[in-house]
Amino acid sequence: MTHTLTAPATHPQEPFIQRLLNAEALLPDSPSNVLEVVGILKSYGVVLNAYSDNLIYIADHQFLVLFPFFKYFNGKVTLPQLLRHWWHDRINFEYAEYCMKTMLWHGGGKFDAYLDSDDFLQRCQAAVTAKTKHNPPIRLLGGLFPDFFPEQVRQLAYYSALGQFWRVMSDLFIDLSDAYDAGQVVTIPEVVAFIKAGLVAAAANPITYAVNIDGTTYELLPKSAELTFLMDVAVPYVEAVFFRGTPFLGTVSYNAQANQISADQGRFEYGALYADPLPIGGAGIPPTLLMQDMRHYLPDYLTAFYLASGRGLDDVRVKICQSFQKSMFCVTSASLQGLMPHPADTQNPAEQAANHAFLAGWMDRLATSRLDVVQL
Repeated sequence: MTHTLTAPATHPQEPFIQRLLNAEALLPDSPSNVLEVVGILKSYGVVLNAYSDNLIYIADHQFLVLFPFFKYFNGKVTLPQLLRHWWHDRINFEYAEYCMKTMLWHGGGKFDAYLDSDDFLQRCQAAVTAKTKHNPPIRLLGGLFPDFFPEQVRQLAYYSALGQFWRVMSDLFIDLSDAYDAGQVVTIPEVVAFIKAGLVAAAANPITYAVNIDGTTYELLPKSAELTFLMDVAVPYVEAVFFRGTPFLGTVSYNAQANQISADQGRFEYGALYADPLPIGGAGIPPTLLMQDMRHYLPDYLTAFYLASGRGLDDVRVKICQSFQKSMFCVTSASLQGLMPHPADTQNPAEQAANHAFLAGWMDRLATSRLDVVQL
């Protein structure tokens, strides 16, 4: 049974608000959209598996290694791997770091607040002291610049947290693909419901981080901090990567006098939901790395779909970006439905109004996104 508010539809994005209240999606339902979304999330899930493993490896095994030349090798450095790395025949882990640094820079939320707390700083100092006790020059560096090491450890905490988040999302997207292959998911609302169920199931998963130094374990994100998957990592990730992002070098001027970039980070609109797919494939555009990675793992049915349209595979990175953008509107739909303050089918007028106001606020932010484009 669908549920429609009795209040007049006055919000400019009211049709989209009603879709979300009715357990639908921001992306229209069609067989081609389902094929694109599930197919690209299958590829994305494979890539996220590699990203997750590497981020966690760096956090755990490259702790305060100031020149981590082999951080992308997960501890296995061989000549064939080196040759593939230099030839760029590899997963582009740089994109994973781009997302991590975007989250670190935008900050916000309980996770970011904990990294500024006295408890974290004390834990950080204990780990830094243990790591540098046999290295006088590095200890001197910490003495001259007391904020240097805490900031490095904060960054490593983001490495670990994002790796843990992507671990869940990778498994979720692979499971979604399996359900599609089995005929259990056939519509866009079913895709959104599947993703929402996965997010809700993992919502309370604890986010922790500890490093081992000379046989002693140092807890940097302890369970006592009560950091969880959904509210403390997933939501800041959506905010930083889906919505805000960072201005792409070469597409806008960083000159302050040009006023092409807002001085207010909260007004940034460079995230995945706003990006123009056409620059994807150009040098210096970070998502190019992600599209290149996903290109290697496209399911056969999605490759066939791309071959049958337009320029075939000549502009495959642009096509991948378009499909990826559609999939992210589905993930956003699932996230917003899962975060609504009250059940979508509530009959309480006050709760209905609260749900509507919650969605209206997010839809205001999406007004300048590519939401209208993906309706075509």
